[in-house]
Amino acid sequence: MTEPTTPRRTVPVEEHGRRLLPAGYAVVILVVALSVGALLNAQGLRKSAHIQQQGWRRDVGIAFTTPLAAVSHALLIDRPRQELKSALGRGGDDRIDTRVVFTSGAQGASTAPSGREAFGPARELRIWAAGDSLAIAAGEAVYRAAVATGAVVPVARVDGRLATGLERPDVFNWFTYIRDALVRLEPQAVVVSFGANDDHDYMTGVPPGVAIGPFGSSTWIDEYRRRVGGLMDEITAQGRFLVWLGAPIVRDAAESSRFELLNTIYRSEAEKRPGRVAFVDTYTLLEDSHGRYADFLPDASGTLVRVRALDGIHYAGAGGDLIARQVLGRLEQAFDLTSWRRAPAPAPQQAPSQAQGRS
Repeated sequence: MTEPTTPRRTVPVEEHGRRLLPAGYAVVILVVALSVGALLNAQGLRKSAHIQQQGWRRDVGIAFTTPLAAVSHALLIDRPRQELKSALGRGGDDRIDTRVVFTSGAQGASTAPSGREAFGPARELRIWAAGDSLAIAAGEAVYRAAVATGAVVPVARVDGRLATGLERPDVFNWFTYIRDALVRLEPQAVVVSFGANDDHDYMTGVPPGVAIGPFGSSTWIDEYRRRVGGLMDEITAQGRFLVWLGAPIVRDAAESSRFELLNTIYRSEAEKRPGRVAFVDTYTLLEDSHGRYADFLPDASGTLVRVRALDGIHYAGAGGDLIARQVLGRLEQAFDLTSWRRAPAPAPQQAPSQAQGRS
């Protein structure tokens, strides 16, 4: 008589008290988790697709994420992400805004400040620095140098945004951001730095019916010039003073050549606005004695110091200090930041004499 065979298990085997699920269950759970995650982050995925460089990957990404974002929004699944972003002060991160517009009447209507207005500890000059990643080290150095005068106060931290510029407002719209920040912060002097991410062919926010050619073409230059000039007028409206930092020489020679074109636009637009806009040429400032890129340059004492970051693009601390001295010189040309030091001290009050003290 044969022993009865043990029936094959039809339920998952338990190991250490845990029931193992079939592989199919794990696949289903993974798919559900990815789907929920995609819906929760649909707005961010859509923004990531839009800000890619022009090409088929961008087209496919937009085609996939646009309906996904619409479903997420309709079902309110994107609400937790929106609330978290707002709580972190980044409520506009997922917004795609390609408008390149300027306040009505601002363009070409600004006037230079009349005379060298005096500032000091009792009434400080309000300054704000902003721009792409190159603005960070330079802006912080400018703040240090300006505050040391005793006559200047920053109205906010240096607002440096990585991988942004004037070419791609869909990545970050500086045109609307700066307009709103000027109202909110009320600076009297502004320092900006752009160009590190603007040396490419593809440009968004182009006016309807306008076709833009590759970087350096006449149509590209005309549109970029319109943006630079419009932003200069936007900032200098109501008597504000603007210092525009040029793009620096970099380790890559081809990129340096593209930056030189951008600097030509910045310089020429600044020259159209004397007394309102000052251009600081960081390109030649950071060249060596042979007109080449240099990681190290001599400081005021002749000692070689590192002026550039290891990536060959950004500034090291000493490089920011070189730029800050140039910026401070432009500010001192536009404003009186030192006469308060020469003001006579108030005469000490004399104690009443004994005769005056008698009634």
